[in-house]
Amino acid sequence: MKRRDLLKNAALFATVSAHPEELLYAVDARPRERASQESNRLDQGPFEIDQDEGWRTIYFSSPSEKPVRNPGLGLVGYIWEENGPSVAARQGRETIAQHVENIAALPFVDILYIRCDWKHVQSQPGRLDLAPFWQLTLEAAERHNLKVAFRVQLSNPEFQPEQLALPEFLIPRIPMVKIGRIPRQPDAQYVEPRYDHREFQRAFNELNDLLAARFDGHPLIEWMDLMQYGFWGEGHSSDFPNPFPDAATAKNTFVQMTARQLAAWKRTPVAVNTQPDISNVGNRAVIEMAKQAGAWLRSDSIIVEEPVQIEELANRPPKLAAILEDGGLRRYDIAQIKVDPVGVNMMENHMLHVLDIRANYWGLWTESENLRQYDQKYPRGFARLRAALGYRVRPAWVWQRKRKETFELIVGIANRGVAGVPGILWVQVQSADSGWKLRGTLDAGHPTGGGIRLCSFLLPHGLTGKMQISAELEIRSGVLKPVAWSCEQALNPDGSVTVELQPGDAPGWRKGV
Repeated sequence: MKRRDLLKNAALFATVSAHPEELLYAVDARPRERASQESNRLDQGPFEIDQDEGWRTIYFSSPSEKPVRNPGLGLVGYIWEENGPSVAARQGRETIAQHVENIAALPFVDILYIRCDWKHVQSQPGRLDLAPFWQLTLEAAERHNLKVAFRVQLSNPEFQPEQLALPEFLIPRIPMVKIGRIPRQPDAQYVEPRYDHREFQRAFNELNDLLAARFDGHPLIEWMDLMQYGFWGEGHSSDFPNPFPDAATAKNTFVQMTARQLAAWKRTPVAVNTQPDISNVGNRAVIEMAKQAGAWLRSDSIIVEEPVQIEELANRPPKLAAILEDGGLRRYDIAQIKVDPVGVNMMENHMLHVLDIRANYWGLWTESENLRQYDQKYPRGFARLRAALGYRVRPAWVWQRKRKETFELIVGIANRGVAGVPGILWVQVQSADSGWKLRGTLDAGHPTGGGIRLCSFLLPHGLTGKMQISAELEIRSGVLKPVAWSCEQALNPDGSVTVELQPGDAPGWRKGV
């Protein structure tokens, strides 16, 4: 890290300790976002009939229901979760490499996900020591044209008391607090680290910086889950107390840790869990601060969930993506999935609720053979998700207008997906013959799910011929990724469509009606 950045962060965190709520503004990305939008914003109407000297519709497209792999949406296959890889891999019936390949090869998987412990990414101070499944996952993603997302857990109750999520070098350096008896082992207790301890904070800051240096802006990384308090990194310790001496220390600690992560991850989206503050550690402040900084939202359940989380996810700002999984029926074992009297299986009922809250991602867990068998027996569920999950944009209409002694293109972009665009959509018009081009942005999050947004391009005098209309998603400030239009009409290799300008004296121009 550069010395200037180190001093800036030190000053920032000193402020947090005294006034944690002020950090919400310290990491706010909105001024930079507003500046970018104001300077590049396309005219988005209204486009009144008295503005032009004649118009005609020169292109219109129909929506496609075929799956599309664009940034900001997809089905998520799990490589590693809090219990490890697939059951078959844990029992030695398949190798880790086979498990990774089996998940990556599923035709409906778009993202590979790792949820692992701190000890799986670092075994000694000063460097990352990624467990072998990391490289296997990255290689499989590149081989199958997939992306990767991850969460590093600071605490994991699954293997306690024998094993902790922390790396071995850190455990002797920090106090460990017993918080309650383990149900499966009544003589043992769950333990949580003193997250506020200076040695924990020093190691955590190093971990965050190392991860950001390795993965922030990495072309294969789709998002990173914020490293949050407690069990599985979800922002809680179940019904057990937290390990802090008081609520203020807990809140200050986690606001500070959130700020550190938001400041370090500038090019890769981060996601914050929407867990309510049952453990009294400042979750509301953390969630609001993360949302202000543009963080996506996630929840690890869809049916067995508090009303407040469903409301938070369903009514989020349209520019923020939502990531969902099922906390109960996550094995996709068709032998255990019940079917209701009208023939709907319970897993499908669960998963289709993510469309109700306009989600972008749905988690599939680790069992590749179960997933394959489920899709064969109940194909409607995944098919419906892939046809509507996230955003699905296309130039539904293109109008050519006579205006200011030249031509103007009005592009009406429709979104047949359930979610808004997770960021800022850049739209470009380029001459296929001369190479002239003009590009600009729509308002963040637009078009929203099921919505339409129009935008204008005033062409240079005398420009004729074919024009290519393409899109990119600004998923973080200054980070643009290509977007393929989701329409049934033919696309160019870069995902754009081609329209042809009509001569001003050709028949078919309209005025008024």
